[in-house]
Amino acid sequence: MAHTQGIHHLGLTVSDVKAASTFFIEALGFNKVDERPAYPAIFVSDGTIMLTLWQAEDPATATPFDRKANLGLHHFALRVAETTELAKLHEQFVARDDVTIEFEPEPLGNTGIQHMMCRIPGNIRLELIKL
Repeated sequence: MAHTQGIHHLGLTVSDVKAASTFFIEALGFNKVDERPAYPAIFVSDGTIMLTLWQAEDPATATPFDRKANLGLHHFALRVAETTELAKLHEQFVARDDVTIEFEPEPLGNTGIQHMMCRIPGNIRLELIKL
């Protein structure tokens, strides 16, 4: 039996905490839970998971994540309720200047699962997945 019960929150260091929080609020409908200007950090939630978005101290000298060369978070995945919602989000993300689509919604092998991958503000890889 596991000793844990899922993720409580996920902390992400980003180059622009305001841009990252705006993305989650506007593009994915998250709510702002709290803000700590002294950190600085902004906390957002979709009601299931909370994200702590931390401002990098010096974004100009911060090392961007390279999924093939760095240790650490490769990506994180958020579940969507319907395939139509996945397609709708893809369409909206294509129109945004702050999102780069890595691949559009596609089957995950022969599992019946659909998913897509993108880079969002802060150079974070986000997967959206319909189980």
